[in-house]
Amino acid sequence: MSCMSVLTRDEAQTRAKLLDVRRYTIDLDLTSGDDTFDTRTVIRFTARTDADTFVELIPAELRSATLDGHPLDPATLAGNRLPLTGLTAGDHELHIDAAMRYSRTGEGMHRFTDPTDGETYLYTQLFLDDVQRVFPAFDQPDLKAVFDLTVTAPEGWTVLANSRTEHLGHGRWQAAPTPLISTYLVAVAAGPWHTVRTEHRGLPFGLHCRRSLAPHLDADTDELFDITRQCYDRYHEKFEEPYPFDSYDQAFVPEFNAGAMENPGLVTFRDEFVFRSAVTDTERQTRAMVIAHEMAHMWFGDLVTLRWWDDIWLNESFAEYMGYQTLNEVSPAAPGEQPPRWRGTNTWTDFGVARKAWGYDADQRPSTHPVAPDAVDDTAAALLNFDGISYAKGASALRQLVAWLGEKDFLAGVNTHITRHRFGNAALADFLDSLASATDRDVHAWADAWLRTTGVDTLTPTLTTGDDHTQTLTVTRTGHRPHHITIGRYDHDLTDDRRLVPRTPLALDLPHPTPQPLGKPPALLLLNDGDLTYAKIRFDPRSTATLRTRLSGLPDPLTRAVVWNALRDAVRDGELPPTTYLDTARDHLPHETDLALVQGVLAFATGHITDRYLTPEQRPTAVATLTALCRALIRRTEDGDHPGLRLIAVRHFIDVAAHPDTIAAWLTDGTVPGGPELDPELRWRVLARLAVLGATDAAAIDAELARDPSATGQEGAARCHAALPDADAKQRAWDAMFTTDALSNYLFTATARGFWQPEQADLVRGYVPRYYKEVPALAARRGPAIAAAAGRWGFPAHAVDGENLRLGEKCLRKADLTPALRRKLVDELDDLARALRVRDAGGE
Repeated sequence: MSCMSVLTRDEAQTRAKLLDVRRYTIDLDLTSGDDTFDTRTVIRFTARTDADTFVELIPAELRSATLDGHPLDPATLAGNRLPLTGLTAGDHELHIDAAMRYSRTGEGMHRFTDPTDGETYLYTQLFLDDVQRVFPAFDQPDLKAVFDLTVTAPEGWTVLANSRTEHLGHGRWQAAPTPLISTYLVAVAAGPWHTVRTEHRGLPFGLHCRRSLAPHLDADTDELFDITRQCYDRYHEKFEEPYPFDSYDQAFVPEFNAGAMENPGLVTFRDEFVFRSAVTDTERQTRAMVIAHEMAHMWFGDLVTLRWWDDIWLNESFAEYMGYQTLNEVSPAAPGEQPPRWRGTNTWTDFGVARKAWGYDADQRPSTHPVAPDAVDDTAAALLNFDGISYAKGASALRQLVAWLGEKDFLAGVNTHITRHRFGNAALADFLDSLASATDRDVHAWADAWLRTTGVDTLTPTLTTGDDHTQTLTVTRTGHRPHHITIGRYDHDLTDDRRLVPRTPLALDLPHPTPQPLGKPPALLLLNDGDLTYAKIRFDPRSTATLRTRLSGLPDPLTRAVVWNALRDAVRDGELPPTTYLDTARDHLPHETDLALVQGVLAFATGHITDRYLTPEQRPTAVATLTALCRALIRRTEDGDHPGLRLIAVRHFIDVAAHPDTIAAWLTDGTVPGGPELDPELRWRVLARLAVLGATDAAAIDAELARDPSATGQEGAARCHAALPDADAKQRAWDAMFTTDALSNYLFTATARGFWQPEQADLVRGYVPRYYKEVPALAARRGPAIAAAAGRWGFPAHAVDGENLRLGEKCLRKADLTPALRRKLVDELDDLARALRVRDAGGE
């Protein structure tokens, strides 16, 4: 079979003008073996003119194809395209019978056997262009159709789909016909699922997971249904169009590549969201946000779908914004009641720490792109744009738009857009026209400045003190976007040498033609207080001095998030020594109460500063600083009143442990003194760190796997084996990743995450050039999902040196890199170059 073709924008536009696709009738047989399944598909469509076209499929075997009763030659299949030649204007019927391959990389029809109990589960992930791995299709988002699905599955299995399914007997399942949806949104999940059902406002709700996870799902069922109900009700207050599908199932599936997928009526989530170990309230809030995000897609993405992939932001930015905003708005606890753990604090704090930095980083790399690019040439290019730009920057831009327009006008425009394009497709121009109908503001000019450009603006304050001892503010803006921001002014609390007291905030639109009066000089002036815009900010000298001693005394966690992000940006830009960031964390995190902030600061301090931005000579001191900080947090939480904070501190103490004795004792005892007990996640975390330090062996890892033979245990063992400081262990891990092709997507990632360790730089030095030699062929063999994992987790990020950069740049000059691998290498090498610049700027 020849190589696969990616669909170009021009081809899609040509085919959309030619065809009106009405209905797919699909019969899947999942009982034909472990390697393949059978698909029999009938596609009914109309050609508007006489023409030639093609249908996409990637079969293991194409048994037969007929068009209007006339057989087509299977040998004409070229790669993934079956030609349909000599079409005449009018109605047509295409029949295809094929065997299709199961996937182990999360693309197409993924097959997973649970090591805990031997049960097998199947699910589809058809985004972006993987429907052709499951059944033949005109695979582009603007050829919506009705899908009529029948499935034959092993006895005892349950089959889930986009609409309600009925068991007909003898393993036969029939799904109700869907409304008009795009090909990439079709979904099937089959297996011996553990299921919990309820009903809300007449709509069936379902939760599904593997049987081995049943106790953990059951423990959270009330919480998950509560979130789902509250989001459902809130969206019906926001949107005039009611929920457009006949059921709402949420399936937690294994080895899922994304966080979740918005299949209408059957949302699939990675089953790490079924918590089998202790988690923080922030992690529960994150799960709730993902539920809210995916439900928003039912309107924006599913009911109204992008016309082509250059408007992916219309799906993802909108859902990202709505997920965080709606979770902030759902019903709080009644007076006197404790809020649910998932409700947490302001969700925008978590967004600012966990997501916005993702957008800032992506927007400063060579691979950056506009939120709404002018053109995305083909599906391979489109897949690369599911990144921090389309999610975090786009959501930040929408938050700024709402601050500028007002929520009332914004939602009026959104509802106009949904009404105009329900069950159809739309583009940026359509969305802007809908917004323009609800406001007098020039939304087209706003979009040109915010959505059609790249890069991050930087806002810097200049303060001028007058003869009357009052100050005025001028904001210097590097960049071109307008900004509607809030300016925070804070004074010292004279009764507490740590706290800051806010004045009334000021609103400012940039560019601003005249200086802004401030009154008496504040101890701290903070641009973008409240985090309404997307921009890097800087501080005046007095504010910088104030933050050194009073950062943790700022009263609002979202304000503190803005400050911590600014310090992070300054480190990455070489303007703040990394050691100063660590000192600030040491001084202020012991007083921090917001879990998202503690987690975000510690993650940056360990993953970026200690492991990359500091030299090997500086690293031991940094590790000691972080160890002392985590120990201080553990001591602070001995009263048991802050279990989430204690869990974060314990996790990071393990991750930075330079000596094995303490954590080895925890593992032996099965608990941290004073708690928590070591659940599976903590046990594998400890064992992974002991492996890095050379304080465990393969036998101990295998014994732990016998104790926890779950899928997560398999991943933990793979990571630990790869982390052992032993030449044979490294060779076995390397062969598993780059030679045998036997690892699933999750096991590949686990092995890669264990392989490279800063403490083992000498041991793995010879593998750095091997990586660049062997990774192109791996990516070509195993496809985009493994290519992305190899480019991210398999990259030797620990080797912050000129030789690694030189080898990487040489590899990039090759013409035969797959798009997914090339994109990851571009990003990782840019991060490597930045780390070298930060080191050159000086760590002291």
